[in-house]
Amino acid sequence: MNPRTTSMLNDIFLFAMMLTLAEILIFAMALQYKGGEISCSLCLLQRVAMFGVCYGIIQHFRGGTSGRGDGISMIFAVLLLIISVRQTLLDIYPRPGHAYIGSAIFNIHMPVWSVIIATCILFAFAVKYAVLGGATMDDNERPEWMTRTAAWLGYFVVAICAINFVSVVLQCGLDACHTMNYRFSVF
Repeated sequence: MNPRTTSMLNDIFLFAMMLTLAEILIFAMALQYKGGEISCSLCLLQRVAMFGVCYGIIQHFRGGTSGRGDGISMIFAVLLLIISVRQTLLDIYPRPGHAYIGSAIFNIHMPVWSVIIATCILFAFAVKYAVLGGATMDDNERPEWMTRTAAWLGYFVVAICAINFVSVVLQCGLDACHTMNYRFSVF
């Protein structure tokens, strides 16, 4: 395959991944606001990890030929997996005050969805490297429409992150969010 075509497919792949994560984050915030639910601390950390994956993709589009952005995204995907598995294991057996938090989508709660999302992200990166390799383009080789569109999506993700941060501070102050007397015990 032509290196330019491979690089373009790589950019489209990463753009689609960032768009999908932005949609997931918007949907999570919409459920939070619509249901009047306060996110637990681990749920908020999962969102931070998803924003971190997006940050790595933004770095890809700003960094040109470096694969550093992909590495950042994969580190945050592993972090998302660790956090969501921990929360899933904490809540796997409902105890008073420690049931799953929030609404279920298709009878699956956010921590389990986050395990699925993190696994899909890591699998997608593995497939991307197996099929496309580490193909990247310089910013001057990338089509202008792709550069502009990726920049706008990056700004949109940053705006979602800022809105999420402000809403958490307004709901919880500078302390940890606790829902329905939901507290994590210290070892």
